[in-house]
Amino acid sequence: MAYFNYQGRNRRGMMVRGRKKAESEREAREKLEEEGIHIREIEKLDSFLYKEIRLRKRVKNQHFVLYLRQFSTLIQAGVSLVEATEILIEQTDNHALKDTLHVICRDIEGGMPFSDAAAKHDKVFPPMFLQMMKAGELSGDLDEALERMADYYEKQYELRQKILSALTYPAVVGAIALAIVVFMLTFIVPRFASMFQSFGSEVPPITQFILALGNVFGSIWWLIIFVPFFIIAILKLLKQNEKAVYYMDYIKLKIPLFGPIIQKAIHARMARTFSSLFRSSVPVLQSVEMVERIVQNKVMEEKLKEVYASLERGESMGGPLQNHWAFPVLVTQMITVGEKTGTLDQMFEKVAIFYENEIDHVTDRIKTLIEPVMIVVLSVIVGVIILSIAVPMFSLFEEIQ
Repeated sequence: MAYFNYQGRNRRGMMVRGRKKAESEREAREKLEEEGIHIREIEKLDSFLYKEIRLRKRVKNQHFVLYLRQFSTLIQAGVSLVEATEILIEQTDNHALKDTLHVICRDIEGGMPFSDAAAKHDKVFPPMFLQMMKAGELSGDLDEALERMADYYEKQYELRQKILSALTYPAVVGAIALAIVVFMLTFIVPRFASMFQSFGSEVPPITQFILALGNVFGSIWWLIIFVPFFIIAILKLLKQNEKAVYYMDYIKLKIPLFGPIIQKAIHARMARTFSSLFRSSVPVLQSVEMVERIVQNKVMEEKLKEVYASLERGESMGGPLQNHWAFPVLVTQMITVGEKTGTLDQMFEKVAIFYENEIDHVTDRIKTLIEPVMIVVLSVIVGVIILSIAVPMFSLFEEIQ
């Protein structure tokens, strides 16, 4: 978007000046003419102050799903691609999507297929969207392809939110507990320590331990602040090494309690993606390549590469996945049945539904169980610290009396 200074006459014949925001000078003129202004002069403002700042070109999942739903509805109603895109430019509030649709609209007006026009903006549109749009254009089922994509991305967003909810709660409670303990050990306990020393009273072992711990935290509190940044830096360095990434992904899948959730989430995402691609008539080899990109786990990715090689040799899809700890019998058996009956899309959809329901139950159980556990742990920690202060205080009062 840019700003244009203009000068002209309105419907009453009066001279008017102003500023108009538009994609191009042509669009600015069209907007002003619609407002009844006869333009005499128009000039683009190139100053930095009038340029819109884009910190990142990214479309949020909820905006993208809404866009797909509206796009599908318009196409089903018989609206042309150009008209639908123009309507969606006005409807969306996401700046990155709005700017991209302006460019796409000009391209499809020039006769370019929508999938080719969208492929120029791979930072906005994911590869799966582009592949399914191309398949929808070739089959003539563009509206159905859009509807399936809306369902797919909506379920992926819901799944991600459930996983984040399950992982975030204990992390937040743990961080708050750590902050309370550090505050008490660093600021509260030392004050009582100086009081005990001034009276020269005998300090119990538990109090000595807490005081020593308080001294340690008091001397290295600045280090605790930098630990998270240090860990993030180390992880970024490790991500540059393929072997390190593989082992980190392996550890993620093996973590007690949360590892099984991550595995279920990956299986749900894989199955949902395969089902959507097969229903859109995307070739099986391209579908496997696409799933490799979205799986986001090197352990699973390596097995999918084996699946790709197996299919290239004309062998089965489920064969390389059998007897591997990361792929349950349910998944491999459903794939085998799907290959024999020619219903892989339906089998994968059933697998996706099963694991999505499993994640619902598991996350609910974790949140139910972890809340009282975290409260008990926090209560014990704070209770020990308070007890270490209270015990010598009672002894001190007895001595005074």
